[in-house]
Formats: sequence, C-alpha cells, structure tokens
Amino acid sequence: MEVDILEFRVPEENNKTLFVWGLQPSHSEGHVYDGLYGVFSSFGPLYLLKVCRNAPLHPPGFYALIKFYSAAQASRAQQQTDGRSLIQSAPLKVKLSSKQTPHCSSNSTKPLSHARCVELANHCLGFNGWTSDIISLQELPSDEDEEEEGGGAKRRTLRFGCLMQLTFPRHGKTSRAAAVVEDTFTCTGPDVLLDQRRKLQRLVREKALVRAFRAVLLIILGNGKVMVEVKQTPDQPLPEQIDGLLQVNQFTPEEGEDHEEE
Repeated sequence: MEVDILEFRVPEENNKTLFVWGLQPSHSEGHVYDGLYGVFSSFGPLYLLKVCRNAPLHPPGFYALIKFYSAAQASRAQQQTDGRSLIQSAPLKVKLSSKQTPHCSSNSTKPLSHARCVELANHCLGFNGWTSDIISLQELPSDEDEEEEGGGAKRRTLRFGCLMQLTFPRHGKTSRAAAVVEDTFTCTGPDVLLDQRRKLQRLVREKALVRAFRAVLLIILGNGKVMVEVKQTPDQPLPEQIDGLLQVNQFTPEEGEDHEEE
C-alpha cells in the first residue's frame, strides 16, 4: 500500500514541485489561477500556486509553479494532468521540477506559519480532528530596566512564555511545545501597554503552536486514511520538564482571545 508522510514544514523537494507550461493568454491571470487551483487542489492540499506571465522573448501566455506537501500527490497530479487541456482548449505540459529554482531554497527545515499549520491540519484531519490547549501563558521577568524618554514616555520590554498542547483524539496522540517572545517598545500610556500585551500573547501562542506542530507527522495511506505520529524534538519538553517550565498565570478573556491573522 502506498504511504506518504507530511510534515509541518515548507516543502522544498523537487518531487513536490510541478511546473505547468502552455497556458494561453485568452484568460486573465486570476481566471487561470482559479482554474488551476480547482484542478490541482483536488489531488491534495497545496502549499503554493503561483501564476506568472511568460518572459518577453516567449509567446504570450502564462506558466505556473505548484507546490504540494506530498510527493505522492504531486506525482499523481503530474501523471493525470500532463498533456490534457484542463482549463483551456490546448493541452498543457505538466512536469515535476528537476532542479532547484529561486523559489526553492536549500533550507528544507523551515517551519510552516501558524496559518499554514492550521490550514494543513484542518484539511487532512478535519476541524474536529485536533485541538489546541494552552497549558501555561505568563508574563516573564525581563532583563531590561525601564528607561525614561521625553514627554513622559517610557522604554519598556515585555516578555511572555507559553506552553501549548496539541491533541489528536482519534489517534491518541499529543504534542507539547514551549515558546518565548520579547519586544521592546515606547510606552506612552496604559492603552499602548495593553495593546502590546495582547499582541505578544497572541504571538507567543502562535509560536508555541507552530513548534508543537513541528513534531507531528501525518501519514497518508493509499486508501486516503490519515494516521498521526509524534516525534521527539528539541521544542518538545519531556514530561518531567513541564512542571517547572512555566507556571499557569490567570489572564482576562479579552487578553486571551485568539485572533487569526496571516
């Protein structure tokens, strides 16, 4: 049975990247994008779909770069779309990447953003297939002292730590990770301080969630079934380390409310 493993990191491998040539100029760039997305996303979740105009020395039209999270899904998409017209009257050329491009850096361990992690997890596991819980969120002491600035403003440093747990109830798996964020800013009043606290609390939660996802492997079976495994990473504290890592700190619902942003 065919098995593929998806990780919560930016896909950089050639076998996950498709190039599409021969896109005619009879439609707008937006129309081409929507058409290609409809076709290729049916094979699996996409990390990237980019439509570009052909270079001046080439015939008018477009080409596209498509990145999958899964090598198996990219291969299946290439085999079933190459030479077919898809969104136009003329057939398209669809090929797997054979070399590194400016879009594909050599750093293959870059983690996904918070929004991408949530998107991939929801696509593969469903909205009810996983949960995230804050084990601890607190303001940490800063090494920087407050500095007076002109006009009654103060130079302040805020530091927050968060311990987050991901749970996959259907698979009996959990993943925990901790994160710390810090920022130095000019505080001109209590509203500025409150806004900065809210911002850093959101950022540290998102950072901890991303780190928790780093340890998660999605195993895609040939029959479409998804299994979850969790590997031990430096971001994942051991059970005996958790109690002393961060103490639970109470915060108001307004400060703790999560706001999704790209």
